[in-house]
Amino acid sequence: MSRIGKLPVTIPAGVEVSVNETQINVKGAGGSLSVAQNSLVKVSAQNGSISFVPVDDSREANAMSGTIRQLVNNLVVGVSKGFEKKLSLVGVGYKAQAQGAKLNLAVGYSHPVNIEMPAGVSVATPTPTEIVIKGADRQQVGQVAAEIRAVRPPEPYKGKGVRYADEKITIKETKKK
Repeated sequence: MSRIGKLPVTIPAGVEVSVNETQINVKGAGGSLSVAQNSLVKVSAQNGSISFVPVDDSREANAMSGTIRQLVNNLVVGVSKGFEKKLSLVGVGYKAQAQGAKLNLAVGYSHPVNIEMPAGVSVATPTPTEIVIKGADRQQVGQVAAEIRAVRPPEPYKGKGVRYADEKITIKETKKK
């Protein structure tokens, strides 16, 4: 059986979990999220924890038990604590400014780049060269961060661009004659 799938998900105080035949709903301080139920995994919630058991001994059921367990764990953590991604801008004149649900980037193009934030995701700029993205849905926070990074990914010769705060860029050496 999957090592991750064996572990139960503990439900913290203030989080409600409801399991039906089609989906698993999680509600907490950060909002409400849901994930679709899979027919290969039997999900049961009792005593403040959720357990995941594969229906049969097939490889697919075993793999799905770990996948569904981690998806539900992400929902529980998301509605209780939330997720956060930090980006940094490296380059002369590169700056970001958050205006409500919109992010304005000046990253070396002849025009400013405006990015709309989807519902459930908030953006903040503590300094002009830092961007902090927060939300309850881990996938959505990561997707928004990837889309912002894709506006101007870090280039390998000077390292200029938008990068994750913990990302290390290997700088290439220039060509020699």
